[in-house]
Amino acid sequence: MNATPDIRLSPIDESIFNAINAGKFAGRELYHLRLWAEHAQLVSGFDELICLEQLSFAPFDYQMRAAQIMLRRFRGRGMFCDEVGLGKTIEAGLVIKEYLSRNIIQRLMVVTPASLVEQWREELAVKFGLTGFVTTSDADFRAAGSEAWEKFPLLIASLATARRAEHRARLVQIPFDLVVLDEAHHLKNRNSASWKFVNELQRKYIVLLTATPVENNLDELYNLITLLKPGQLKTPREFRKQFVVSGDPRLPKNRGQLRELLGDVMVRHTRSQVNINLPPRQANTVRLNLSNEEAEFYKAVSDCVRDLLTPSGVQSLQTLEQTDPVQSQETLQSNSSIRQTDRFALLTLQREIGSSPKAAEATLRSLGARITNEESRHQLISLAERSTQIHSWAKAEALEKLLKTILRDPTEKVIIFTHFRRTLEKIAELLRLMDVDFVQYHGEMDMPSKNQAIADFESRASILLSTEAAGEGRNLQFCRTMINFDIPWNPMRIEQRVGRIHRIGQTRDVRIYNLSARGTVEDYLLEILDQKLNMFELVIGEMDMILGQIEDERDFEDLLVDAWIGAQNAEDLREKFNQLGDKLIEAHKTHQKTQEYDEALFGEDFTAE
Repeated sequence: MNATPDIRLSPIDESIFNAINAGKFAGRELYHLRLWAEHAQLVSGFDELICLEQLSFAPFDYQMRAAQIMLRRFRGRGMFCDEVGLGKTIEAGLVIKEYLSRNIIQRLMVVTPASLVEQWREELAVKFGLTGFVTTSDADFRAAGSEAWEKFPLLIASLATARRAEHRARLVQIPFDLVVLDEAHHLKNRNSASWKFVNELQRKYIVLLTATPVENNLDELYNLITLLKPGQLKTPREFRKQFVVSGDPRLPKNRGQLRELLGDVMVRHTRSQVNINLPPRQANTVRLNLSNEEAEFYKAVSDCVRDLLTPSGVQSLQTLEQTDPVQSQETLQSNSSIRQTDRFALLTLQREIGSSPKAAEATLRSLGARITNEESRHQLISLAERSTQIHSWAKAEALEKLLKTILRDPTEKVIIFTHFRRTLEKIAELLRLMDVDFVQYHGEMDMPSKNQAIADFESRASILLSTEAAGEGRNLQFCRTMINFDIPWNPMRIEQRVGRIHRIGQTRDVRIYNLSARGTVEDYLLEILDQKLNMFELVIGEMDMILGQIEDERDFEDLLVDAWIGAQNAEDLREKFNQLGDKLIEAHKTHQKTQEYDEALFGEDFTAE
């Protein structure tokens, strides 16, 4: 049951409550529920959002107006097209909460890129009090098997998962009350599997979110509008004839008439309109040298990962092939099986050694126990033993020095992010030795414990020591300093971390420190993100738009892995990462052109009023 609003009581209401307390009525809860229902019935249409008193935050005026337009004028079928960073998720959350508060909808699904699934769940839970959402990665969902899509009425799913043939066949049979689609520009192509999947969904209401409704040509706009209101822009042929300049698919004509039609489905804000000015953000990369034993361990594990992932590139196998082709083929087949079954574990291992030797121990032992090749097993177990005998930790030493400088100001607060629990535990030991007041935050904590950790951080603790969990859905504007102890290989994860403190409501300059050990994957990654792309100067939310412009169907993380694993030597490695950096630069230029195109098309025509 949704929480009821705190309605100010009249003297009569007070007397009724007194009567309840005296036992003359069924109970306070039932009376309060009836009072809330009467209040909801008195609200005419959506002139007033009855959900506002149930929120844990205060939305901006423009966000509330946008939600009201979606509910009242668009009748639950439209697009939020605010510029990046202005809170389209908040506007959609208001629509969801209002519909649920009025009991207008029961079954809904949020469809979003995979990297944003958990962020959506946290945002809906923390800000809107909607804790009943289930994701496709939850144990309960997986346990329900093929019936899961029907079983859970409040769903958050990645587009890639939902559109898979076996899931799509079930989903299109379910009558959804509301479907919300984030990053809707991924649906711009009417011939794509994504567009066809969404078009087939049964949905009474549908809300699209995108900062760039048009990227290449006006056909994309037509395709998005057709998902919302089929026939709004007539047929594709009629649309082109009436609204597109012949010979130039990017140039509109009859703009006034087109504006009126779009005004029935689209609301948009720019940063200049809402006067949002965030304070400056400064990023500093602290480059450090690993100790000799750490560097040797890093190289040994990296070589092992390469050997297991790319057997054709291993010198020992090349030599073996020349002398015994049959044995070589058997070895290659064995290693090929390793690549298929343990690729994720091997890449996790490569990330772990960039964080701390201790973080890699369990993965090394697990891989060693599973691999059938005797030589590889012995090598992995030996490396696991070696990880426990490394006493130096250059990153921890750099962290200690940095914290001593930052915490000279006793009022300063710091978030330290690490991806790995074992690293988090070792950093916690360091902080205890430093006698620093800190709290921990990680994914294995339940929601009340997480909320308490954030409250303790705000009220007393100097440091929040967190895994990736606090990079999702938490707004920590009371803190302005963040340290990335290790660097996620997915730039979206880095951006989500930064977005916890550099967002609307932040009043002080934001400082970001990245710890980077020379010669590691993370060091090469930071070099191209920071020096080539100037990532830390981008608007929060812009990174996803840029990555979406890379003309390669693989994720950025896969491109990074290919560069790292495929390099023959240090010179080749630098060249491959330079090429990856060049791809990012070109993608950024394409994104900027898209922004300019959208601004030229829409200007300030669709502001919520």
